[in-house]
Amino acid sequence: MKKKAVILSSGGIDSTTAMAVAKHEGYELYSMTFNYGQRHILEVEAARRIAEALGAEKHLVIDIDLGKIGGSALTDNIAVPKARSESEIKNGIPATYVPARNTIFLSYALAWAEVIGAADIFIGANAIDYPGYPDCRPEYIQAFENMANLALRAAVEKNLRISIRAPLIHMTKAEIIRKGIALGIDYGLTRSCYDPSPDGRACGYCDSCILRKKGFREANVADPAIYMD
Repeated sequence: MKKKAVILSSGGIDSTTAMAVAKHEGYELYSMTFNYGQRHILEVEAARRIAEALGAEKHLVIDIDLGKIGGSALTDNIAVPKARSESEIKNGIPATYVPARNTIFLSYALAWAEVIGAADIFIGANAIDYPGYPDCRPEYIQAFENMANLALRAAVEKNLRISIRAPLIHMTKAEIIRKGIALGIDYGLTRSCYDPSPDGRACGYCDSCILRKKGFREANVADPAIYMD
């Protein structure tokens, strides 16, 4: 039987590449996506298409409303930062940080992993593009893994040892894209923009769009995203 992995999938470049890595390593894929009140809700449909394209055994969409908590430009009435320089993007914690998001998402993934007997959870966290996000740091990933193995009945009874896999955490966006291309990913399925138009076009100026365009440019690969301009 194939070993199983839960993959946190946002429909973006990083999580899609992480899923392709898991597939390449021979895992049976269990994709988990969150409809959490984000303004870029189109990513949920993108994640569904990606799970289907990569042959996931199951794609689970979890509905939670982080908009009730707020505190982020992605879930609250706060403007999404636009046209920031690379140095601005890489310094400080931006308004698009969602309080405790990865902790919440990983906790759901942990519960599903225990139920289906998956020892590995893949997350597309990246400490190069988003050094200001506290829940994208290697020490956070390690701390969550340590906690996970204290929290589960299956781990305590020695039936399962959870590993939180962040295979892209030290890679640049260009390196991630080249990796994904080598693994056969169609990046035209992905969505990255934090503030897309109602018809799904990317704004081109939010941090995510800027990093995406820079990554494709440096990877010398055409960006299949459709931008407003």
